[in-house]
This record gives sequence, structure tokens and C-alpha cells, in this order.
Amino acid sequence: MAPVAVKETPVSTVADTKAQQKLEDQVFNPFYSPAIGDDGDNSYKFAEFKPTFPKVDWPPLTEIQVTERGLLADPSKRNLFNVAQKVKHLTPAIGTEILGIDLRQLSDAQKDELALLVAERGVVFFRDQELNIHQQLDLARHFGPLHKHATTPIPRNGLEEVHVVYNDASRRPDPAAFTKLELWHSDVSYEIQPPSTTSLKVITGPEAGGDTLWSSGYALYSSLSPSFQTYLESLTALHSAVAQAEGARAAGHHVRRQEIETVHPVVRVHPATGWKSVYVNPGFTRRIVGVPKAESDAILNFLFHQISENPDFQVRFKWEPNSVAIWDNRIVTHSATFDFWPAIRHALRATPHGEKPTSVADYERETGKQAKDRQLVIWEQQGIKVERNVIGVSKQRGYND
Repeated sequence: MAPVAVKETPVSTVADTKAQQKLEDQVFNPFYSPAIGDDGDNSYKFAEFKPTFPKVDWPPLTEIQVTERGLLADPSKRNLFNVAQKVKHLTPAIGTEILGIDLRQLSDAQKDELALLVAERGVVFFRDQELNIHQQLDLARHFGPLHKHATTPIPRNGLEEVHVVYNDASRRPDPAAFTKLELWHSDVSYEIQPPSTTSLKVITGPEAGGDTLWSSGYALYSSLSPSFQTYLESLTALHSAVAQAEGARAAGHHVRRQEIETVHPVVRVHPATGWKSVYVNPGFTRRIVGVPKAESDAILNFLFHQISENPDFQVRFKWEPNSVAIWDNRIVTHSATFDFWPAIRHALRATPHGEKPTSVADYERETGKQAKDRQLVIWEQQGIKVERNVIGVSKQRGYND
């Protein structure tokens, strides 16, 4: 999850009020400026996981070797499914809930099959999971080396590989300061090797609200015309950490690693599935490289609105304490709802690095395989032959609700 700027509750002293007003007079980007907020309740059960912003410095990230665990999985996933009480796909395009599995008990083979399932379904949900943060980190390390975030909070207990998501009554989101579209993102997509199979566990949540939505990059790609698909496959885009770093500094935080900007393909191929996914997001993608600004703006605006507005690409999850979501940051974007103030919403994220994003051309050259459209693969598996529309020819389609 990405940080969201909020307005602090008023303080009582004149000096503190003036200091607070000075901060509020600055222009903060609401997506990138985390506030220092804490209700002061140290008796809170999970106080050790409340957010803190240590003043430490980390070196720049360099390329690292990762193993794609989904490539090692049994495609039938029988080891994983045989121990589940129920496996339920929540929408055709994205989202699966598994009941009856204890994530603490997974074998390596089952973890590999989970990685493949997440790669296929985008996000997989589990409830009533008792794994602690150390077990969550161990599970995440199976999928890759863990990422340490340069600007957002870590827990008070000093676990630097844990990303803390925390809001309480002292942190009220300011809806006048941001649009919902801006909140959609793929975690730290500006990194050289952005995250892969990422997990989030909610440890305290509101009775209602605070849901998370995910949107499928596979489904977005499949929805496009063949000519537009081909065009997007030829493009790259700039992903930037600059606004997030500047927002952290504006909020008074130390940036623990120098911000970077990285160019990634607009359409990437998942190494385990071989499926094509649109890889841009409103949070961190700044421009299409090598095209006029007006063209870049038009392309990104269209894609961003499809991500955030098309319900056919999305799944929405209502959290409960001890719920866990595991999603593949390479093929989905996500956003939370901020409708639960003044309740506490507290979650812990573990974030493995994936491979450098691979374009369609590079994937096909390096593997000798043809990258595919997920939806066409699914239809083929169902014995359905679908003819893509010829350019310039359209057919009327009926719709009933």
C-alpha cells in the first residue's frame, strides 16, 4: 500500500499550532506525504508494529538474482488444492479465495504452486491466518529477496523489511487533497526489480470499510484492440520515485535511499504464465518515453481510467483481522478505500523483489516462446474459438442487466 497524506488533529499549544499551520501551508501531494500520526495508545495490542521513520541511510539497490518459483510448480496445483477446504474464484478475471489452508504449514512445493496461482489469478485471499510477522517474512522470502522501502514507515520493533500500513483517529484523510484515481498503484514500480508475490496481513481493522481493490493488467491488455495491443508492446514508460521522496521530505521524514527513476516496458510478460500484462499505474508512471507529451498523456490517461473504473478488471476484498492477501505486483494494481476514519486500520506487508520487467520482444527472443493474451488462452482451454475484430469493422452487441 502506498502512503496517503492526512491532516493531523488540532493541537493545544500556540507554538505547536503555528508549527502545524506552517506544515499545512506547504503543498503536499496527498499520495506521497505520510503524516506522523499516532493516537498515543501504547497499551494497544500491536503497539510494537506502530509506524516509525528511522533516520538511517541505505545504499542504492543493484540487480539481484531471483528465481521464479511459479516455473517450478505443478501446473495442476494438486499439492495446494488437495489440502484446501474450498477454492473459489471471485471474478472471471481476478481474485481467488482459499479456505482451510494454514499458510504456516505450506511445503515448498505448495508455496511454488501458490506462486503460480497468484500469477494466474492476480490476487489470492486467505482468512483466519495465525502466522506472525516472522513467518510472513519467511513465506515472502521463498518468492524472492525482500524489499526495504525508502520512505514509508517500518514497525517500532525495527524490522526493516516490513512495510507498515497504519491509520487511526489522529490521521484523518483529506478528500479535498486527492482524487481516488491517484491512489491506484503497483508497489514501488520505479525500482529496477519491482515486487513480485507480495503479502499483506491485516492485524486490526474497522468493522466496515477499509477495503482494498485490485485491477488486472492481464484483463486490461485483453480488452484492447489488436492494433493498440501491438502499439503498446512497442512502448516504454518512466516510473519515478521522486514525488514519493519529495513528499516524505515535505512531511518531515528522512529518505533512507536516494530516489530513482526507471524505464520499464508498457506491456510486460509474466515469466511463469507467459501472459501479457499492461504495466503502468497512476501512482508512479510519469510518461511514455519517445512520444510527444500530448500522446503520452492521452495513452496514460486512458489506461489509468481503465484501471480505476472498469469493474470487469477488478476484485474488492473486505478485510477481517488475520486476513491475508497475496498478490502479484507485476500484473495487478491496487487501491484502498479511506472510508473508515476514525477507526484503526493496521496491516503489515512483506514485499519480495521480482525480475526486471520483460517486454514482449525480449521474452520471445530469450525464451523462444510466444507471449500470449490470457483471455484467449482461457477461451482456448474452454474449447472456444474467438475471432478478434478486424480493424475498421465493428459488430453490435446486446447488453442486459
